[in-house]
Amino acid sequence: MSQNESATNFRLSRRGFLAGACCAAAAPVLTPVTFAAMPGDNRFVTIILRGAMDGLDLVQPYGDPAFAALRPKLALTPDTGLLDLDGFFGLNPAASALMPLWKAGHLSFVHAVSTPYRDQRSHFDGQDILETGGADKSQKSGWLNRALAVIPRSDARKAIDINTSMELILTGPNQTDSWSSQSDFSLADDEIAFLDRLYSHDPLFAKVFDEAKTRDKAADLLYTDGKRGSGIADMARLAGGMLREQYRVASFSINGWDTHVGQAGQFKKAAGDLATAITTLKDTLGDEVWNKTVVLAMTEFGRTARENGTNGTDHGTGGLAVLAGGGVAGGKVLGQWPGLGEGKLLDERDQMPTGDVREVAAAMLYRQFDIKPSNLTSRVFPGLGFDEGSVFLKG
Repeated sequence: MSQNESATNFRLSRRGFLAGACCAAAAPVLTPVTFAAMPGDNRFVTIILRGAMDGLDLVQPYGDPAFAALRPKLALTPDTGLLDLDGFFGLNPAASALMPLWKAGHLSFVHAVSTPYRDQRSHFDGQDILETGGADKSQKSGWLNRALAVIPRSDARKAIDINTSMELILTGPNQTDSWSSQSDFSLADDEIAFLDRLYSHDPLFAKVFDEAKTRDKAADLLYTDGKRGSGIADMARLAGGMLREQYRVASFSINGWDTHVGQAGQFKKAAGDLATAITTLKDTLGDEVWNKTVVLAMTEFGRTARENGTNGTDHGTGGLAVLAGGGVAGGKVLGQWPGLGEGKLLDERDQMPTGDVREVAAAMLYRQFDIKPSNLTSRVFPGLGFDEGSVFLKG
């Protein structure tokens, strides 16, 4: 091996270490939690519900006479455990932990919304369009990343990307931090001291390595009552703890929503995870910060209005968005309900979308960060129609 080849291999190994062992504190186990820091008091959290959440199961329209006929096994009523919301819609009991937020006016739902995606055969394509915020797959950066550039006075935000597994929604030219709730930073003190000495004259390595050590210790402080883990509650607690400090934007995902078979059991777990994530965020943030926070949970597309022959549902169109936080006008089911009766389904199979989920996101960005409507419709969500009269702002 030549001297040049040795030098090249050393640089490659060292680069791999920088991306791996040095940043092990941020290595994702489920999904990374991604953050951006900026001035101001308002917070915004997005939760991507991967797999196509069945909004008709989470918030069931038991008052629509066609619902029970479409779902003879999955449909509930207040007499069979459904938690009544407003006399027409009811909350799946698997998410019962959210009811106190509903009663406090800190929770709303938006029915019959979707992205422009209409070929509901690919989760990957659907999620790409959801996260890029475009009308098709031509957009390459995430809408939440683009939003960082147009938030007033956001030029002072701190930005360091320490994880290569960042989600698409926050990928783009504006740098963000990516963390994991589980720590794999397992170097012993003498090993850390050796690496400190070995690369003491390498400013780049020293800087990144010091940040990894500092961040790992800072994150540990959020888990004073136990060991850090990779569960939903751990992820939400990490997000809440960071949002209490300098961070103002966070994003993470919850998987498990692709319920083709045996939906009742699978959906129960996923809905419980969502409720855990939101309530843990609230508890970790504390009332003062929670009252300045908006949480938006959204999914790539909905599911069929009819249950299938395997006690599940297939890929659909119209879906549901969840809004939580003290920064929302809660206690309402928003959106234009299309009905489920004859002639009201899209292609005679799906809930008809009557709203664009991007408008919901745009309204929350406007509410929280005062982004100009012209920037929302040109730079964040190109081609979207939105103004200050949005129904989601009035809601």
